[in-house]
Amino acid sequence: MSRIDKLIAKLCPDGVEFKELGEVGNLFIGSFVKKTEQNDNYEWPVYNGGISPTGYYNNFNSNKNSVVLSARGANCGFVNYLTVDFWAGNSCYVIKDLSYDVNSKFLFHYLKCNEINLYGLRQTSGIPAINSAPLKKFKIPIPPLPIQQEIVRILDTFTDLDAELQAELEARKKQYEHYRNQLLNFEGKEVEWKTLGEVCEMKSGKSISSYDISNFKIEGNIYPCFGGNGLRGYVKSYSHYGNFPIIGRQGALCGNVCYAEGGFYATEHAVVVTNKGQFSPRFLYYYLTIMNLNQYATNGAQPGLSVSKLKKLQIPIPPLSEQEQIVSILNKFEALLNKDLPAEIAARCKQYEYYREKLLAFEPLVS
Repeated sequence: MSRIDKLIAKLCPDGVEFKELGEVGNLFIGSFVKKTEQNDNYEWPVYNGGISPTGYYNNFNSNKNSVVLSARGANCGFVNYLTVDFWAGNSCYVIKDLSYDVNSKFLFHYLKCNEINLYGLRQTSGIPAINSAPLKKFKIPIPPLPIQQEIVRILDTFTDLDAELQAELEARKKQYEHYRNQLLNFEGKEVEWKTLGEVCEMKSGKSISSYDISNFKIEGNIYPCFGGNGLRGYVKSYSHYGNFPIIGRQGALCGNVCYAEGGFYATEHAVVVTNKGQFSPRFLYYYLTIMNLNQYATNGAQPGLSVSKLKKLQIPIPPLSEQEQIVSILNKFEALLNKDLPAEIAARCKQYEYYREKLLAFEPLVS
């Protein structure tokens, strides 16, 4: 029998009492603060219900170790736990003045486990929003404090590890960018430079109906489809086959660079870059990513990149052996950033959700 089971058998063998959230604490709605009044040099973060602050302010209206819940917008019902003093904006609730028998972190984990149910409380006309009346009636289990504390201890081991992995991922991203910029810096080196038009063919893809593109890889739609803003989804057939860098040429993210392997579809808003034998395709991809191609986009409602302008840009041509060495190093970083660490984070997240579901399933008190 686990420690939790023993505590439940000893302290609440007949179930636990459930109380309405409005009885457990006070729901405080934050206050609007203008963007012009915010400054990154100020001390206190401004939260509006998301995972990250929207800015910084010279005052705070909520204390650290608070449970925050998004009140409106597409993410209404999203639950966060803030460990710093902060300014709560008018798009989030802060649950304050918790009764003495409720651990704030326990409340966070329980509400986090019920985000989909909280989202279900929203009013659906106009901008999605959760009114305080139904939120106050949301039922919360109140097991004895020793049980709450043990559950928090167990679940925090997962969230703490996740935070460590996220921090490592960010650190590795910075390390990758440092080495990538260093390895791909050929200024002052004895290498030949030519224009992209001299060493590569650059052609836009073919138009395809949006009805033929699925958001996910499903039976039949197995080939990635690239458009002006990168990966658009998946389609039934491919327009190209091989290993190629692809540049988005139209849209808000034009200038983004993707790498395709095998069969893929390129739309008319994507430029497939075929080198003429002087590059490793992967090296060419890495170099294009550091060229900040978006800076050459035209201004306007629909930013775009001219292929003729791209063809005039200069690119170095180091020996193929040097290119392959650089590719080998950067591939290892990319595998760590895009596969290994995200896979470990996803696994820990599933573990946390599994144990959270089990630990927070309480039988109501038998009266």
